[in-house]
Amino acid sequence: MTPYWLRKVTTLEPKDPHDDNPIINRRAPSGLPVRQAAVLVLFGGSPTPDPLARGGLPADADVLLTQRAASLRQHSGQVAFPGGAADPDDEGPEHTALREAQEETGLDPAGVRPLAVLPELFIPPSGFDVTPVIAYWERPSPVGVVNPAEASRVVRVSLHDLLDPRNRFQVRHALGYRGPAFRVEGMLVWGFTAGVLAGLFAVSGWEIEWDHHDIRDLDVVLAEMETEVVEP
Repeated sequence: MTPYWLRKVTTLEPKDPHDDNPIINRRAPSGLPVRQAAVLVLFGGSPTPDPLARGGLPADADVLLTQRAASLRQHSGQVAFPGGAADPDDEGPEHTALREAQEETGLDPAGVRPLAVLPELFIPPSGFDVTPVIAYWERPSPVGVVNPAEASRVVRVSLHDLLDPRNRFQVRHALGYRGPAFRVEGMLVWGFTAGVLAGLFAVSGWEIEWDHHDIRDLDVVLAEMETEVVEP
């Protein structure tokens, strides 16, 4: 059974009410060859809703994220959902997402309940059509970095921290991209991952109003975070 607090994100399509999320409605141009991929948007936390919290969000609610290794050729250092390219033997996006998540984080797929499959989202730099698979972690298992060449961190990130207005803003890329971002756990979540989260949060019933006009240069934010890591 789907926990009550997850029902909206599993039954309503993600939205972009402020017209500042270029990710959530991005589709591949007609006729363009694409590669299939899937990611696991894995929510954990108590199945019992908190009656005092927005949307019943429990205090321990979280989502599983990874930080890609700095040595990777594409999207190096970026924060992502576990996932990757589909294999010919995969039996659909749920299979792809769970297989990739197990390979990347070591999680036990037996404890994961897939709840919904979102429409495919196109990622222009890599040419992937990515299917987000929303799931609930019924029986959490230990997770961590399996292959340091692919990921530098595997983190269960608090949803309350992601929803905190102090941790939300927009980033602007030098090449013209602008979209939602989150700063949590010493990481900057932006691009595809932030777009999916923001789209889900917009329909979740959990969201707290935040400053959509707070727009920061991506390079400046990343430089600030590197300085914070270096300083004692």
